[in-house]
Amino acid sequence: MRWMWSLGDYSRVAEVLEPYAEALAEFCGIRPRTTVLDVAAGNGNFALAAARRGAIVTATDLTPRMIDLGRARTAHVSEIEWAEADAEQLRIADATYDVVASVFGAQFAPRPQLVAAEMFRVAKPGGLVAMANYSPGGFLGGMGALLASFSAHPAFELPSPFQWGDEEEVRHRFEGLAKSIDFDQRKLYFKGDSVEGFLAFWEETNAPQSALRTMMPPHDYQQVRAAATSLFAELNESTDGRLKLSSPYLLVRARKLS
Repeated sequence: MRWMWSLGDYSRVAEVLEPYAEALAEFCGIRPRTTVLDVAAGNGNFALAAARRGAIVTATDLTPRMIDLGRARTAHVSEIEWAEADAEQLRIADATYDVVASVFGAQFAPRPQLVAAEMFRVAKPGGLVAMANYSPGGFLGGMGALLASFSAHPAFELPSPFQWGDEEEVRHRFEGLAKSIDFDQRKLYFKGDSVEGFLAFWEETNAPQSALRTMMPPHDYQQVRAAATSLFAELNESTDGRLKLSSPYLLVRARKLS
């Protein structure tokens, strides 16, 4: 996982995803002096959104490269500190933060029950655990299925990260941890000047696709490109010759048991 998420130009992806980090910060109602833990923070979209609202933030990620990118991006923000941490084993004291959140990050950890347990463990009693998670379907769901179809099968099946975008699955994973859960289903968008131009952007920025490209023989990888091009064209919502792809995502706001 550390190797894969070190691939691609994540900073360009973060620019696209930043509005959805802002959406989660708004959904949480973050106020000045709130203590916030950003889990699987990438290069700091949610950390910055929280800090802009006056929060005191610790941003964490599994990948050292993301930590470096995040520190460089937020060097001017004294309210944000960075630390390397695994979403499945945070190595943070119990009941430390008012808000524990993750935007399109912790959902990719392979053992979701550990993620849920850790996020609630480090939240204060009555605090919030919040997530923005890609939901099944749409462009990202279709792309995830496409990449999985070309990947070598693991020795055991891992749960799909898109299950974190299903309300009933989140209720199941938070059972016994949360006293209340609120959801908000929304959509996010990727745009490009053309199918071909967006494919180039996707190959340069998407970590799972970069990993697949690295591991596959060039001739075989051309099948992935062809399938991706067909998927982009099929799902294109634009009518002016450009590209517009949508995906559902789920905002989650859970209150920890007191």
